[in-house]
Amino acid sequence: MRLVFAGTPEPALPSLRAFIESPNHEVVAVVTRPDAPAGRGRHLERSPVGALADEHGIEVLTPAKASDPDFLRRLAELAPDACPVVAYGALLPQAALDIPTHGWVNLHFSLLPAWRGAAPVQAAVRNGDDIVGASTFRIVKPLDAGPVFGTITEEARPRDTAGELLARFAERGARLLLATIDGIEDGTLRPVEQPSEGVSYAPKITVEDARLDFTAPAAAVDRLARAVTPDPGAWAEFRGERLKLGPVTPVVVEEGQEPREKLAPGELLVQRKQVLVGTATTPVALGDVQAPGKKRMAATDWARGVRVEAGERIS
Repeated sequence: MRLVFAGTPEPALPSLRAFIESPNHEVVAVVTRPDAPAGRGRHLERSPVGALADEHGIEVLTPAKASDPDFLRRLAELAPDACPVVAYGALLPQAALDIPTHGWVNLHFSLLPAWRGAAPVQAAVRNGDDIVGASTFRIVKPLDAGPVFGTITEEARPRDTAGELLARFAERGARLLLATIDGIEDGTLRPVEQPSEGVSYAPKITVEDARLDFTAPAAAVDRLARAVTPDPGAWAEFRGERLKLGPVTPVVVEEGQEPREKLAPGELLVQRKQVLVGTATTPVALGDVQAPGKKRMAATDWARGVRVEAGERIS
């Protein structure tokens, strides 16, 4: 089939590569978000998807909005049979949805109808979902509500960060998306409407959302820290300054036993091999810490450098 692939960040690359390498399909163009400032010099840079398309001599379309008349005109000229999508990052108007013969087919990193929206992986980790997965579906006007072609699932790993889970599903999802397009082409695949029950939403994660609240239980602190790793990154305040924090590790306490260290929420305790922080339940051990203007370092090195005093808190 003639394909126009839509995507922007690195998790979309395995899917684009799969279609480029497929003998059954031709990627005639790529749609991606416009070049954006990056790095210290704030020079305009191509998105990862746009850069990969450039390497292969594929036409790159970067409309500011998918409703742009020039973009719609060019898309119609390309006459795609289908438009596979992975994390494109912009809403598609009905005028664009109507152009490809078989529509726009999205790889979404959740088990729909759960976690519709911009941050499904982060939501699954924060919620502590036992089963995680990805879905392919036909895009319709309502957000992530179209009929589903296929899914992949796995049991959640207890220490997964959002970044690790997303990287895994980017690879597995690429095979699912390719199989979906193959099935659409040969007529063996029909989408199934999503159930009306079980709908949940995962809005984009903001920096403020990533602030750790140590008055919450240890399990909640742990899940949030992993959900926002690596982006936008967990943080808290110490002595009025913002600290970037890596994932934390809940202290294991045997059932029926009291924790050896009883700390108030946010209270720090520096030990030889770890730095503990109190929560509403058991303490958590800090992972990496990055103070303003400093490199990321082990929590013990940071604590010794700033000379944490007895009873000091992180908030």
